[in-house]
Amino acid sequence: MGLLDQLTGALGSGAEGAEGQGGLMGAMGSLLEQNGGLGGLVEKFQQGGVGEIVSSWISTGDNQAIAASQIEQVLGHEQIAALAGKMGLDTSQVAQSLATALPQLVDKLTPDGEVPAGNTDLLSQGSSLLKGLFGQS
Repeated sequence: MGLLDQLTGALGSGAEGAEGQGGLMGAMGSLLEQNGGLGGLVEKFQQGGVGEIVSSWISTGDNQAIAASQIEQVLGHEQIAALAGKMGLDTSQVAQSLATALPQLVDKLTPDGEVPAGNTDLLSQGSSLLKGLFGQS
């Protein structure tokens, strides 16, 4: 099963097709933006008690899984609810989708095993990566 199938499956039947994919792309972009880019998001996860998990996403080894409940704990119910509202899904679906997608996104944005420092174009790189993951140009 490919990445797109996994992410679409994680979103459930309410988000099938390009609209659901675009919704997840938008949610991931918003998440990066709201948390100060990749570095800010990583820091938030470290402060939230899942530093070892997020470090595995950055390193060049295997990515550790994260539970949807841990995503909601770190990001907070309000942020998850706001993303859910934008996507037209419930909070549990969004948290599960992020639990599936975030490890892969962070892994792809850190190919050298570390968060790029001083990269002001990271948000657009993340957006381009997400578009590539979903086969959009």
